[in-house]
Amino acid sequence: MAKVAIIGAGFAGHTAAMYLGDAIGKEHEITVIHKLDFFGFVPSWVWLGIDAVKPEETTFKLKPIYDRFNVNFIQGKVTSVHPDENYVVVDQANGGGEASVDYDYLIVATGAHMNYAATPGLGPDKNTESICHFDTAIKARDAYLELVERMKRGEKQRLVIGTGHPMAACQGAAFEYITNIHTDLTQRGLRDKAELAYLSNEPAIGDFGVGGINVVKRGGRIARGGDLIEDLMDEFGLEKSVRRGVKEVDEKKIYWEDFEGNFGEDEYDFAMLIPQSRGVTFPFYNKEGEDISAYVTNPGGFILADGIYGLSYDELVRTPDAWPANYQNPLYKNIFSAGIAFAPPGPISVPHTTRNGMTITPGAPRTGMISGVIGRIVALNVIDLIKGGRMTHRERMSEMLAVCIASNGKSLWKGQATTMIIYPVVPDHTRYDNKEGRDLFVTRVERGLAGAWLKQMVETTFMHKFRGRIGWQLIPE
Repeated sequence: MAKVAIIGAGFAGHTAAMYLGDAIGKEHEITVIHKLDFFGFVPSWVWLGIDAVKPEETTFKLKPIYDRFNVNFIQGKVTSVHPDENYVVVDQANGGGEASVDYDYLIVATGAHMNYAATPGLGPDKNTESICHFDTAIKARDAYLELVERMKRGEKQRLVIGTGHPMAACQGAAFEYITNIHTDLTQRGLRDKAELAYLSNEPAIGDFGVGGINVVKRGGRIARGGDLIEDLMDEFGLEKSVRRGVKEVDEKKIYWEDFEGNFGEDEYDFAMLIPQSRGVTFPFYNKEGEDISAYVTNPGGFILADGIYGLSYDELVRTPDAWPANYQNPLYKNIFSAGIAFAPPGPISVPHTTRNGMTITPGAPRTGMISGVIGRIVALNVIDLIKGGRMTHRERMSEMLAVCIASNGKSLWKGQATTMIIYPVVPDHTRYDNKEGRDLFVTRVERGLAGAWLKQMVETTFMHKFRGRIGWQLIPE
């Protein structure tokens, strides 16, 4: 009997657990370790942050799902991994004490550790809000509603939404949040009481960490997808500040450096800034008890996979095969990483260093659909290996389709959404003979009410899938 341990139960880890449990759960031992006892649908926390959905609508308990899939569940925090001896140490929740979980195969799917400490003064326990976690999204909602009450009393308020570190990712979440705030305040009749400012480390509006999305318009003209994003921001009356890396935050101001090396500051009454993402926070030890994390992860804590590391950006652009295909660690072949946990070989957007030496570069996004796809790929390869075969599943981000739907208001009657379809996520200039390195027949950016309906359909079907309900495998990741 083989033993598979999965650390993390987000999009990647939970997807992997369902595929593994469904295929081999009765014959083999599958164990999921997660710090919380529930699954949280992170995309809905944009709406939770403005009180457009209730907290309980965005979560469900994990153990009942895993019981049906013949998957063991341990609520707790991993404190160390011992890959020479194939076990994980867990500090169990609710006073359960320390436990050791043996494995033949380990899937690390921890998602992103929100590294607020990388920016002095950043974070929900200091000066700014966050919609990155369930509890902090609730706190952001409460702070936002307090702001609404002040606006009702006639007080003008300044809200700054964006990224809080020069190398932060997830600009799409910040864009979605600020456009939902605009729509919510408009519906409340309070929009004239708010200044809304978008602050980002992107080189241009609409970059989103993927180098922008260019599309074919009528007549064969190539258009910048960011133009549509910028038009929407202008229509909504949003201030736009890109090419800026946040250095520090205090209770009144955000301090930044821009691409040109100039320093500046923004005042705010409410700020939601996405922090830098890091990988695992637990160490890896060899059998002698020595910390070997530097051989398993990159300096950011992301698990090294079967990619090519150390290439310059110019080399990486010309080497789409540098991106991992099956997400297997090169040193420990029985360790896989899924979703945000794997180490990308570099950024997708063009990196930039200021004259003062600060690197301002959006991180490569690996959330949502991308995480789910990788979770499935990893699970199916582990199944292959357990059954005595060779790995037959692979999908690089330079081969992967991604769909992102950013709502600009939740209503199915008055709302809208910006829908972005990217193929492939990482440009492949060896396959596509155009400046963009993407399939311009597939790649699209559209905005309208239909997107709002599509967003709601995706939310509903994904929650159906993640609950493991009938036909869940037919719903794509």
